[in-house]
Amino acid sequence: METIAYRAIGVVHSPFKELKGTPIQPTVGQGTAGTVEIFPKYAQGLKDLDGFSHIYVLYHFHLARGNALVVKPFLDDVERGIFATRAASRPNAIGLSVVRLARVEGNILHIEDLDIVDGTPVLDLKPYVPEFDARQPERSGWLTTRLQRLPGTRDDGRFAGPPD
Repeated sequence: METIAYRAIGVVHSPFKELKGTPIQPTVGQGTAGTVEIFPKYAQGLKDLDGFSHIYVLYHFHLARGNALVVKPFLDDVERGIFATRAASRPNAIGLSVVRLARVEGNILHIEDLDIVDGTPVLDLKPYVPEFDARQPERSGWLTTRLQRLPGTRDDGRFAGPPD
């Protein structure tokens, strides 16, 4: 199979300077503000995005190490298959967060409910549209009995790359 390559279209600026201590999901980062700086050559693509209250931010887990197929996720003490988790240590280190879009100023998106580390490369943006995206799940797998651990859970560094 061919190699697939992506280019960053921007970068996240957030108060989280390292993985350790970063919220593990946007709902845990509720109220945390930051920005997404879109590189000038892509700024025209932001036209009309300001009409949406929430957006998907797809990004590269640039600080994650390895690509384990079995990991111990933050909300469990048992190893799970990587595709049954949202862990950063993936075969393709792609992250996804739904954040609140507060406003757009030129090529800067002001966002809230942030769970992304400062300096993270942004791969793409998409509008969140409840009529397209909201679903009522019938089951949540192993997380069903672990979701009570979510509030306040922060990254403990287990998927971080080696120190600089």
